[in-house]
Amino acid sequence: MKRGVHDLALFGGDAAFLQPLYMGRPNTGDRKRLLDRLEWALDNRWLTNGGPLVREFEQRIADLAGVRNCVATCNATAGLQLLLREAEVTGEVIMPSMTFVATAHAVRWLGLRPVFCDIDPGTGCLDPKLVEAAVTPRTGAILGVHLWGRPSPVDELAALAAEHGLKLFYDAAHALGCTSRQRPLGSFGDAEVFSFHATKVVNSFEGGGIVTDDDTRAERLRALHNFGLGHDGVGAGINAKMSEAAAAMGLTSLEGFADAVASNRANYELYRQELTGLPGIRLIDYDPAERNNYHYVIALIDAGTTGLHRDLLLTLLRAENVVAQPYFSPGCHQRDPYRTEHPVSLPHTEHLAEQVIALPTGPAVSREDIRRVCDIIRVASAHGPRITAQAGA
Repeated sequence: MKRGVHDLALFGGDAAFLQPLYMGRPNTGDRKRLLDRLEWALDNRWLTNGGPLVREFEQRIADLAGVRNCVATCNATAGLQLLLREAEVTGEVIMPSMTFVATAHAVRWLGLRPVFCDIDPGTGCLDPKLVEAAVTPRTGAILGVHLWGRPSPVDELAALAAEHGLKLFYDAAHALGCTSRQRPLGSFGDAEVFSFHATKVVNSFEGGGIVTDDDTRAERLRALHNFGLGHDGVGAGINAKMSEAAAAMGLTSLEGFADAVASNRANYELYRQELTGLPGIRLIDYDPAERNNYHYVIALIDAGTTGLHRDLLLTLLRAENVVAQPYFSPGCHQRDPYRTEHPVSLPHTEHLAEQVIALPTGPAVSREDIRRVCDIIRVASAHGPRITAQAGA
């Protein structure tokens, strides 16, 4: 237990953890079920090209999202690119900067220009009023992000898209199993894209899924993610298919989804219990009226109150073998190549990005792990100015 500054590993104390404690360690699920599925795929010698495991995975994801179609892809970035390509989006795509840089890169790789828009500081998602101000004759689409599984303003963005004749898509990488007005995320806009990366609450080693109620769009996407074959109207496609091995992992992970969410929620509630009342440290809230997968435990660090900058807290934690992350900091607009190509000031994004820290969670993180992490944060909060001075920050 950390009782004072002298106990912190950065200043000579023993590290709280012998091995690194990661945020988002992969949940491998029932290994026997995974191996059984892999053996079945090998026995049947159908390893890719839309095999039965991929089709089953797609149906399970579509059901979970409340839509008719899921097109599984090799990753979510490719899914976003396929979606923009299928919709023949041109010009500019309005999107938040407060997201993983892959969202912006997917747009830029297609020769489109990401137009970064500021956020609602209360949600971290796009501010519809600022989106409307950013619309120009060059705008081809709006790309919202359900940040940390909290829904974008779906009704307002839908009205804007309809008014201006724009496509509306969502990066729903964080949002599997989450809802807005009790309706599953994945069922809004023209289509949405999930991520099944190894760190996500449901993983397929590496993978993504485009979900939509538009049967024609799904048919075209299936052709596009298989070189454009089987559909004369889509032109040149690419190879973005999910393999049977990935789907085997995805199905196995799905079987443990409810347990993973329950574990994540218990972790979140313990963090809240341990950190409530610390000046300048606040966990983001999840709407109790909605479902969330609680995949992220996000704390905001107010340096003006704590006397300790978020970056120094990250340094303190990493010295203790706690690998917390500044998700997502800096914002995309402050990263290369965007910060020099089209400089823009986004004060709400920049303020949030400077405060945010993602704490270790997931089924591999124990309650004792969380208590140890919170001990470190309590000491940091109580002695912020002294730590800052002693670290020479």
